[in-house]
Amino acid sequence: ITYIRILNGFIYLAAIIDAYSRKIVGYALAKTLSPKLTITALKMAIATRNTNNLIHHSDQGIQYTCQDYIKILKDNGISISMSGKGNPYDNAFAESFFKTLKQEEVYLWQYETFSDVVERISYFIEDVYNKKRLHSSLGYRPPEEYERLLAENVSQECIMAKTISV
Repeated sequence: ITYIRILNGFIYLAAIIDAYSRKIVGYALAKTLSPKLTITALKMAIATRNTNNLIHHSDQGIQYTCQDYIKILKDNGISISMSGKGNPYDNAFAESFFKTLKQEEVYLWQYETFSDVVERISYFIEDVYNKKRLHSSLGYRPPEEYERLLAENVSQECIMAKTISV
């Protein structure tokens, strides 16, 4: 979770990142830090991903340790992993994303309203970060392209395996 300043306060952003592809697979914005914020992001991530063999890693914040959040993880067969107390390096993927978001989007704008934040942050995540922003760890590809290429390679390997086993 990170905060984004607006004219008269803050807006909070919760994001869930696929650690393998660096894609933001779930996110939510809210005016408060209630567990509803993280639950909304989690539900979006679950809707976009196959939950088999997933590990959900977070810090120990109340938003991630509340009964409703834990129940959703368990109901979807998702393993739970949490950072050690006071160890932000355990969540380096999220911290890196939030740094990028703030440097390449938030600090360049003066948001006035919640609607301003929703419009700009959604655009940044969906159209810039996931589709265009290059990641050195992904061979200088954006997350969506990396996932597409990975899926194509897996499909090709399956076709080859079927051909060989016939």
